Amino acid sequence: MLTLNEVNEKYFDVLKEIGNIGAGNATTAIANMLGLRMDMSVPEVCFLPVEELGSAIGAEDDVIVGIMLGVEADIDGSMMFLMDTHSAHRIVNRLMMRDDNYNEPFDEMDLSAIKEIGNIIAGSYLSALSGLTNLTIVPSVPFVAVDMAAAILSVPAVQFGIFGDNALMINTKFSDDLGINGYFILMPEEDSYAKILTALGVPI
Repeated sequence: MLTLNEVNEKYFDVLKEIGNIGAGNATTAIANMLGLRMDMSVPEVCFLPVEELGSAIGAEDDVIVGIMLGVEADIDGSMMFLMDTHSAHRIVNRLMMRDDNYNEPFDEMDLSAIKEIGNIIAGSYLSALSGLTNLTIVPSVPFVAVDMAAAILSVPAVQFGIFGDNALMINTKFSDDLGINGYFILMPEEDSYAKILTALGVPI
């Protein structure tokens, strides 16, 4: 049985490629939805101590928007798409055909739009991963939260991503000319690593 401590650089390369393909698919879907051109960074794969999860993408007290969902069927885990509030407003304003500078607090319609973005992101990301591994991967209904980074990152980490003292995070940052920045974070459960790597032909 593969343990997190046994995931070496070879496995990191495989996990990074998964992040690259999945995030690339999702970024393309967002860009097409908004009619924008977006650039994506090379994914970063890292283990983080539990106490560092809250500051993984910035200051722990920064208010961010998190779209969180579970991953089920052949593999289990969680997936998140995180944005600062400025970026979330930009995306929602574009979808609602409002002025880019509109900055009122998110209402129910805005949160519904953000949840739909989560559906599109999850579907695109997981479709790429499913095609790469030939595994059946089903996302749960997304949950949207607007809160401090530490609070948002602690919830899925506790539920899905922590084994011992560490959590595995696959991060991809994207940006565009409007100043939208976000992160994809995929955290499979421990048993799912072996399934993913076996499906990709990596000996474990």
